[in-house]
Amino acid sequence: MKSPPKRTVRLRSLAPILPLLALSATPAKASTEAEQLCKGLEQRTLPDLVIETALAHPAGPGPAAPVPPGMTPPPAPILPAHCEVIGHTEQRVGSDGQHYAIRFHLRLPEAWNGGFFFQGGGGSDGDLGDAVGAMGVAPPALARGYAVLSQDSGHDNKANFDPKRGGTLAFGFDPLARINYGHASLQKSVLAARRVIAARYGQAPKHSYFVGCSKGGQEGMALVQRYPTLFDGVVVTAPGMSLPRAAIGEAWNTKSFSFSAANGHGPLTPLNIAQGFSDADFALARRAMLRACDKLDGLADGMILAVGQCTSARVLPAFNAIRCKGAKTNACLTGEQITALQRVHDGPRNAKGQNIYAGFPWDAGWGAADWRIWQLGTADGRVPSLNMLMGAGALASVFSVPPQALAPGAEGGLAFQMALDLDRAEQGILARGGDFATSGWEDISARSTDLSGFLGHGGRLMVLHGGSDPVFSIADTLDWYRAMLARGGDAARANTRFFAVPGMNHCTGGPATDQYAAFDAMVAWVEQQHTPERIIARAGPASPFPGRERPLCAFPKIARYRGHGDPEKAESFVCS
Repeated sequence: MKSPPKRTVRLRSLAPILPLLALSATPAKASTEAEQLCKGLEQRTLPDLVIETALAHPAGPGPAAPVPPGMTPPPAPILPAHCEVIGHTEQRVGSDGQHYAIRFHLRLPEAWNGGFFFQGGGGSDGDLGDAVGAMGVAPPALARGYAVLSQDSGHDNKANFDPKRGGTLAFGFDPLARINYGHASLQKSVLAARRVIAARYGQAPKHSYFVGCSKGGQEGMALVQRYPTLFDGVVVTAPGMSLPRAAIGEAWNTKSFSFSAANGHGPLTPLNIAQGFSDADFALARRAMLRACDKLDGLADGMILAVGQCTSARVLPAFNAIRCKGAKTNACLTGEQITALQRVHDGPRNAKGQNIYAGFPWDAGWGAADWRIWQLGTADGRVPSLNMLMGAGALASVFSVPPQALAPGAEGGLAFQMALDLDRAEQGILARGGDFATSGWEDISARSTDLSGFLGHGGRLMVLHGGSDPVFSIADTLDWYRAMLARGGDAARANTRFFAVPGMNHCTGGPATDQYAAFDAMVAWVEQQHTPERIIARAGPASPFPGRERPLCAFPKIARYRGHGDPEKAESFVCS
């Protein structure tokens, strides 16, 4: 993330660290009939469910998107007339003395299309979400007629905030709050929403969909594995299916970039680490990767479409060709910088030589704004590494037994990550004890390869992942996908699809064609039996090549240039 005045950071990258606003549209008045139907929901007695508010809204502008100071929010979506419901279930007092509930946010359009759309969360959750079903440049799900649900995963960032226990991560000290965050709140929220939908419309949804990225992607994977009959179609992007192990990987990456202090740059600080690579240094590294791998798909275009084929055997010689022979200049990379990049690529290993978490494949999006904000923070130090801000605290407070509260801020995260023993950290995410009958890995990971329940009822799963995701490695997701196909056989091959998005960072951004209609493809698959083998994707205005088109190809195929035709158009590429 760049500093606010430069306005170069994609909003999706900021979502985990910004409050998710749940503001209602505020035009004059809804129709009398709609208002009565909506308000009547507050009077309904539903088992194990409390409806806090039910407000009717006429058509008009929806919630404003959250943006940091100094940035201009995108235009608010125009939403149809709808009933906005906020409620909760499972109100309780936790073992830590905190008051918890699973709160949900549901919007019910007057012109209902019969569909249900569950909008995934992000980061450590703890926020209701806006229940609009935003999908990039496409109209949101609510505007398409879907009943849309979002939820807080069973804890509240304000009500459950405890500065002595990690602030918003304090819920990690309560076993059930941790389980709800990992998976259990999903089913409970869905069942609550369906009771409200039945009360409002008099019938159940015809089709149910889940869409989520990052932690939301983990939620989608948890749904298909643990609660397989709830949804017909699930679309996940950058799924954090191995969140506890990925958090250890974040610490490994911080250690990998800590060479800067030992290289005469002073005491180790978040700023010091961020300045270990300038943006110009990353540009050098990207050009070297492109020289090594760009043409593998048949066209030198600044993108590495040959996912999985850009190996260290190709890249390291290209790095060595720009290794500094003497003092550091803008035309070379130091040996420490090259070693740091190689360590990030290879990933963390335990004392037995086994990967604790997958490394990150070489790709053209390394060092892009959305990439470096996670790994190092902005070069000017105005925004520290999200690995330090988020990953460290989550590993300590939510993923490990016993939980541990860190000192606040990036400094506390940095100190924790630098002192971390990788083998003990791996043991911690697998440990049980005290009030915790299950481990952080059992509660939060979503890597089961058994999708028989989901596929057996006709469910369809679509997984997308950016080739340059700096948080959750596409290599980890592909390892799972291959194993799932091997186990699931014909049913898995027929009803699941994996699409790599070359160059894309976490959920969006990077030198990528990161605008695509995956949800539309899923609806066509579920309701019209149109199996997606390629999805047309376009580059947005902030990319290095705005307007460019590429096909996203179903794994294991990649997009290859035909050798003729406009290289900016998807029709000039074939999936093979």
